[in-house]
Amino acid sequence: MQTDGYFPRGTSVLRRVHEERLVGLFYGQRALCIGALAPLNYVGTSRHSTGKLAPFRRLVRTAKAFEVIFFGSRARADEVLAGVRRMHDRVEGTLPSDAGPVPAGTPYSAFDPDLMLWTVAVIADSAQCFYELFVGRLSDGEREALWQDYLRFGELFGMPRAACPASYVEFRHWWRQRLASEQMYLTDEARYIGHATAFEIPFPRTRQLAKRMHDAVMLGSMPPRVRELYGLRYGARERAIFEVWVAMIRASRWVTPGFMARGSCVRDYEMVERTERRRLERGEPTPQLREGQFVM
Repeated sequence: MQTDGYFPRGTSVLRRVHEERLVGLFYGQRALCIGALAPLNYVGTSRHSTGKLAPFRRLVRTAKAFEVIFFGSRARADEVLAGVRRMHDRVEGTLPSDAGPVPAGTPYSAFDPDLMLWTVAVIADSAQCFYELFVGRLSDGEREALWQDYLRFGELFGMPRAACPASYVEFRHWWRQRLASEQMYLTDEARYIGHATAFEIPFPRTRQLAKRMHDAVMLGSMPPRVRELYGLRYGARERAIFEVWVAMIRASRWVTPGFMARGSCVRDYEMVERTERRRLERGEPTPQLREGQFVM
């Protein structure tokens, strides 16, 4: 048992959740899709990013860094965290134009406690969502322990615990209120990139059935408010397809050897990154966004 990491195997619920490869393969895209609904978070990240035409390269790098923090030693995690802090030091500014309810001139910073909480919240909600879809429902005590782990995760990046919901029940109350609020707004770029992140993942052409499964599950996993804001159709047909795929995935997990069902997703992440790179080399960016199309 590894005990020198921030989230030790055997005691950390966060680690148990993220060691499920089915969680690792889905949670990041859903988190970014939902995360784009917060204008300050999205615009602040977008204005300091050079990877708009290769969104999955950025997603892969983030996911690999998170795996080091989730699974690695404290020494390795601290190296990653130091690099992230250096990047975050440069992420500050003011909103250049109105973004729905957020007026131009509103300041943002990667170290703003509210923005940090939103970032952790979309990860926490997404990882729990897929764990409970594919593996099984967590008990009330496990949900509480998982939220406390996420608070610890946020603290590692500088998020003050005092600015966050103290318990899982409080987090869920805060989450429901936040999703229902008028604070949720999609800029044109956020709508485009958020949708592409969730539904345009680069799969090799030989794995298009897996791509259809992925998209159906991603759509069904979204909160109704998120589907509404993105204008995503989710009727009886889409719900039935989602339920069939989830049932098949759950059933297949129980016959999958443990070493294949649990552990790192780095090889899968790198496959996505390679596929995106090859598409870009052919002049097929994902998403189909031209340089300069969105000026923030």
